[in-house]
Amino acid sequence: MSHALFQYPKNAEVGQVIPKSKIYDKASPGHAVRDKFVSQVDKIIWQYKLSPETINLSSRPNVPEIEIFSIYSKTNDLSEDVLRCIDQAIPLPIYFQVIFESRIKCVAAYKRPSDADVSKWVTDDYFETPWQLENSERIALPFSLNLEGIYEQMMFRLIAQSPRPRESLKELVARLKKINITKNEYSKIETHLLKEKQFNRKVELNAKLKIIKKELEILSS
Repeated sequence: MSHALFQYPKNAEVGQVIPKSKIYDKASPGHAVRDKFVSQVDKIIWQYKLSPETINLSSRPNVPEIEIFSIYSKTNDLSEDVLRCIDQAIPLPIYFQVIFESRIKCVAAYKRPSDADVSKWVTDDYFETPWQLENSERIALPFSLNLEGIYEQMMFRLIAQSPRPRESLKELVARLKKINITKNEYSKIETHLLKEKQFNRKVELNAKLKIIKKELEILSS
């Protein structure tokens, strides 16, 4: 996994605290998620805004701007429900910096307008870096001619699996989702096999496992 802790331009700094109530108003989370905000989140800061006005790069319909949020956490295991709620409240790509006890990690989901309805946003699975010291050295933002290119490279740095040649971010995320689904299917059949008593059924299940294993090899290559 590449280094994903970036040095953001001074011009892009916002430094504005976002009240949890504003997130609640926009996303309408249930009681369980609100409880997680209370118990797990100290404060949320809108740290930077990467936009045509702040970094002089053109936008694209699917990446009009990129928000950098710092979440000061009360736990080293911040719930994904909290991040998903914030993403639901704000229809723009968000790159999170989660900070806990002088350590930091970067977390984000690939976020894009829906293919079916561009007024709605889809938030895919989350990817994250390991924890590192908060004062770790930061790297320059990736070079690109537009915000979409910046966003894609930022996301690629969060994802452990390397993209295939000419594989887009959307395609990579879809492939990783398929890998996870296939792995879960493999585990379920494997568990079933361990409990199965009938020889014929064991043969069938073993045959299925071989097919799924081959699928995983192809997907992961």
